[in-house]
Amino acid sequence: QVQLVESGGGLVQAGGSLRLSCAASGRTFNSYAMEWFRQAPGKEREFVAAIRWSGGGIYYADSVKGRFFISRDNAKNTVYLQMNSLKVEDTAVYYCAAKRLSTNEYIYWGQGTQVTVSS
Repeated sequence: QVQLVESGGGLVQAGGSLRLSCAASGRTFNSYAMEWFRQAPGKEREFVAAIRWSGGGIYYADSVKGRFFISRDNAKNTVYLQMNSLKVEDTAVYYCAAKRLSTNEYIYWGQGTQVTVSS
């Protein structure tokens, strides 16, 4: 059974930092990109960052460039999102997703982790 399990969310003051983790299990993801999305109340889900298990393919949404950093640990099958200089508008449920590179389809999603940034 394939699972993506996010963790690391919580409540933080503006200007603070959090590190989210996405632990992947149940298959190999060499031909996938791992991506972070977020969804704030009343808003559509939006792309945050992406990385390939094979290396490279790192992209960020303009809204988080220079503040958020995505990385992976292949030995642990885990993708991280380091979030610095957090803003109130970063408040959202954060999801990780696995996108099959051959078809650009999002095949697997995690359950999400809540990030709340207070002023």
